[in-house]
Amino acid sequence: MRSAIVVLWLVLAACSPQSAAKAGTVPDLDGVFEFTSLTIVNDAGDRLEFDVYLAREFEQQRRGLMFVRDMPETTGMLFIYDGDEFHSMWMKNTFISLDMVFVRSDGSVSSIITDTTPRTLNSHRSKEPVRYVLELNAGVTRRMNIGQDSRLLWGGHEQ
Repeated sequence: MRSAIVVLWLVLAACSPQSAAKAGTVPDLDGVFEFTSLTIVNDAGDRLEFDVYLAREFEQQRRGLMFVRDMPETTGMLFIYDGDEFHSMWMKNTFISLDMVFVRSDGSVSSIITDTTPRTLNSHRSKEPVRYVLELNAGVTRRMNIGQDSRLLWGGHEQ
């Protein structure tokens, strides 16, 4: 009887929504960051869908993608700031190379830094005040034609 209860508990746990990984997720980040999707209209006008973790709070922004060792190609992290300011990012304890997309309040791309070096304290700074920074796997912006004519469609920026 006792083993039947244990087996039933394991079956129920395996079927629970908490244990079912969503497509495009990074297990180390689940439960710490809100997870949503956004669209990027690239330089060619194509609509690209991404799954992103949202870094809204200071502690989330401070952690970012640190300690992540693998991330699906169409997954990233969107840092959301209260106002338009110059923002700097670094790669301390970040094990994967990233592309950093600096985005204005209206969703337009200001600048992109590609192929950052993992586990460094090098500062990667926006060229102008921005509201958002989108971090993607290194090479994604080049492969998917995301450049300065691209636009992020998310939240209130679906114009």
